[in-house]
Amino acid sequence: MPVRDVRIVLVGDEGVGKSTIVTTIIKEQFLPHVQHIVPQVTIPPEVTSASGTTYIVDTGSRPDDRPHLETEIRKAHVICVVYAIDNNHSFDRIPTYWLPYFRQLGVNVPVLLVGNKIDLRSGIVLNEALEEEIKPIMGEFKEVEACVECSAKESLNVLETIDMAIKAVIYPVAPLYDTREHILKPACANALRRIFKLCDTNKDGIVDRKELNDFQLRCFKNPLQHSEIEGVFSMVRGQLDGGIKNDGLTEAGFVHLQSSFIWRNRADTTWKILWQYGYGMDLKLVEEYLHPKFDVPSDCSVELSQKGYQFLTDIFESYDKDQDGSLNATELKDLFSTTPGNPWIAQNFPSMTIADDSGAVTLQGWLAQWSMTTLLDHKTTLAYLAYLGYGETPQTSALLVTQPRKKDRKKGKVTRNVFLCYVCGAAGSGKTSLLREFIGKPYRKAYEPTSKVISVVNTVDIDGSEKYLVLQEFGSKYEAEALRTSKKTDLPDVIVYVYDSSDTNSFSYISNLRQQYSLNHIPTLFVATKSDLDLAQQRHEVQPDVYCRRLNLRVPVAVSVKDGQMADLFHVICGIALRPLSAIPGSVEGALTPAARIRHLVTWTALFGGLTASLMMVYRTMFRPGGILGTWSTPWVGWLIGRRDL
Repeated sequence: MPVRDVRIVLVGDEGVGKSTIVTTIIKEQFLPHVQHIVPQVTIPPEVTSASGTTYIVDTGSRPDDRPHLETEIRKAHVICVVYAIDNNHSFDRIPTYWLPYFRQLGVNVPVLLVGNKIDLRSGIVLNEALEEEIKPIMGEFKEVEACVECSAKESLNVLETIDMAIKAVIYPVAPLYDTREHILKPACANALRRIFKLCDTNKDGIVDRKELNDFQLRCFKNPLQHSEIEGVFSMVRGQLDGGIKNDGLTEAGFVHLQSSFIWRNRADTTWKILWQYGYGMDLKLVEEYLHPKFDVPSDCSVELSQKGYQFLTDIFESYDKDQDGSLNATELKDLFSTTPGNPWIAQNFPSMTIADDSGAVTLQGWLAQWSMTTLLDHKTTLAYLAYLGYGETPQTSALLVTQPRKKDRKKGKVTRNVFLCYVCGAAGSGKTSLLREFIGKPYRKAYEPTSKVISVVNTVDIDGSEKYLVLQEFGSKYEAEALRTSKKTDLPDVIVYVYDSSDTNSFSYISNLRQQYSLNHIPTLFVATKSDLDLAQQRHEVQPDVYCRRLNLRVPVAVSVKDGQMADLFHVICGIALRPLSAIPGSVEGALTPAARIRHLVTWTALFGGLTASLMMVYRTMFRPGGILGTWSTPWVGWLIGRRDL
């Protein structure tokens, strides 16, 4: 519930009982004689249904009261027009004087009609008769929300009147309901239809008893009793044909139920439902619901948590109507019906992830796509979790923040599950072909230059553990922009330099790229493409294998996408992401196989062993009796060489 103060202003003709109503609230008893205008009453939030402080303001209608009256009307959040049951003239002046007067002042706030002195009425007036009496007024003046009757003398319905006035502010009818036409306004109806789809968890077009109870628990924290559910179904069944089907609420029945609440002055019920599902007073999803506070420290990345993956899996399976393990275009459209639309439509989804032979996205591709989106733009993931109805609290429980990359690299052990790899290289070197091969797309013979950033994602199995790898190609237009800023170059887990092994000039492009930008902190791999063609001598000061050895990196991996000879490239990339120290340019650990590392260790052990023996011989020679320092016995000499007992 939004926190706000409520200012209630009582207006009306002289003698209708405005001041008496206020004093009855204060004194909790009737006072036969009260002053002309009672001072403002302040009521703290714990006493009323308001979330903030309530102010009750009395006014007069004499000519000399006019300045005060107009000032208070302009400050009002809700106006109670009081008339006397025994004075028809005071009721007749509501549509002829008071309501036009408010409009003349430019005031547009909820208005309550309050009939006082019902203790003077003889007989009982039914609600239906009262509704008929005020129906013409409500038809002409949309700001009139309801009519209520009370008796200040007998303290009857007075507090209920104030509570209704408070609710008219906190739970306004105007945004929800057209009181003239007696129908829901389009924005409200659309919001309720979306909520119905979210409640219909099995997507059969019906909110059954269990789903209705889950909805009740989410919105009001207590379950419905069996008799209460029967009462709801019975009411809808009696009022709307087609509102109940297969022992559940249809969409029309669900919307009609909410309309009935509003019509019966229970707009608070509908507002509480709307707020629970993230709607604001303008019936749009609020920013805090779509983008809750979620801090991501520098050098960290964002991944889906187990709760996030489970929710997205459940959504996928519930919309997979034919249960073929994939979502076709129609199923995808239905899935995104509670959102602004497919967030990847501009990227021609699912062309960047795993799909079946018909082009429908598989569960593997669906989860991979969300893993990539979360890594590259977690705000979009958070917003779509809200659109799709993620109900866990807090909403950010669907995501998790990883350890900083630099910290992981120092430890030599990476705990993340989603990796980003930049793929760089000269035009025509085969970068796009690598990306297409990674997601199982067929090889294309014709060359098409890359004009925009391309990102693809797939899973890679590493020792029985599934990792997500995102390959990103920038194209010649955006490559320089991406590599010149540290904000961008701090993001990738691996950078892959691609060159055409059959093109004599291809490798020089990579070398120049590395010289131009600061990229040595990124784990690195060189890939030689088109190994099915004749190997060309590169026009470079050293050949690629020598170049890599000088950087203490493994020699380039030779692949041929055309022939399907990939040398387990994507496992190699993931392996580097998991063990980054092995591929940092200039690192001692780089380029060494396990056997080479053992030989490296043995060599250094032998070297240090020989150096130690040589130092011992020097020591014995210099400090033996008769030696150069043999006669020195000052304490500082002993300290200098670590021996005080010489």
